[in-house]
Amino acid sequence: MQKKQSVTIRVKPNLLPDAGQVFIVGNHEQLGNWRPDAIPMVPSPEGDGYWIREFQFRKNTEIEYKFTRGSWDSEAADESGTPVGNFRFLVDSDVTISQEVDTWRDIARQNAEKTVHTRVTGTVNYHRDLSDGILAQRDLIVWLPESYATNSDKHYPVLYMHDGQNVFDPITAYTGYDWQADETATRLIREGRIRDIIIVGIYNTNDRLEEYSASPLGEAYRRFVVETVKPLIDSNYRTLPGRVDTATIGSTMGGLVSFLLAWHHPDIFGMASCLSPSFIFRKNQAIRQIKKSALPAQPLKIFMDCGGIGGERLLHRGCKRVLRTLRFKGFMAHHTIYFSYFRNHRHAEQDWAKRLENHLELLFGEQ
Repeated sequence: MQKKQSVTIRVKPNLLPDAGQVFIVGNHEQLGNWRPDAIPMVPSPEGDGYWIREFQFRKNTEIEYKFTRGSWDSEAADESGTPVGNFRFLVDSDVTISQEVDTWRDIARQNAEKTVHTRVTGTVNYHRDLSDGILAQRDLIVWLPESYATNSDKHYPVLYMHDGQNVFDPITAYTGYDWQADETATRLIREGRIRDIIIVGIYNTNDRLEEYSASPLGEAYRRFVVETVKPLIDSNYRTLPGRVDTATIGSTMGGLVSFLLAWHHPDIFGMASCLSPSFIFRKNQAIRQIKKSALPAQPLKIFMDCGGIGGERLLHRGCKRVLRTLRFKGFMAHHTIYFSYFRNHRHAEQDWAKRLENHLELLFGEQ
């Protein structure tokens, strides 16, 4: 029998406005025989914005394919709305193909359908090109609550958010949709449901996967947050700098680094929220590290959650492994951990934005 070749196709949509499913469609049974909604792709567990699908084809198979969001009206297109031509490939060896999609036919044709916030709500300050001399430069965006300008005697707890591009501004968010942390925090503060807080968005870089993982570069990133970012914030803003008033939050790889920051620096971060954390990254590297290390010396509050659709199912397994590991190590005796499961949530900014309200109340809810 002729050996089959492994073909992995990865596509990164620059815009996926409705958190919809990405499909691959093409001229082969494995590609759905040109049915635009037959072959779903899955989000990469690394949280890098790619959708992936693996195939096994016989050598010398000629394949043609496109990407859709489930219909020909929503096939991949350029900015003018012109559908992208078929991608063609002759299978001759194992290969991984990575591509990008600018936009989709229906979106380009009907831009008026897309309704997003065009600016950040409230007061924000930017700190540009911050670096410790080791990691790549990055920006910080600092959001201040309404009371900051009117009550000069008040000091504030601080929430540090990773993937800062996606936190406040749809213009910088890579999918075109942000977490709406500014709107959500403003509303909850006005309703008296959370304390007044400062939110710091730490932008990511091209080294995101390594910086947010349990790697040497990840250790350097955590040190950067502790030794460079936090001192800058504490010296420039009226913060409550203690661990009980300092939290960190992120999704996917950002959820992983939020856990690791609290785990390794409990004297700095007393709380962490981890949305869809990628504990499975690099074959459970972080879980192995957790198993080998001692429990944090100071009590932590960890809030963890996950969705149940697509790639979220893999991340859910990682969460369960971490919970078993922590239970075995006796973590629950002196620390607090909550886990929530959202069966109908996908691996998408929109769903994380929906869950942010719950996390803000858990972290900073009025007692």
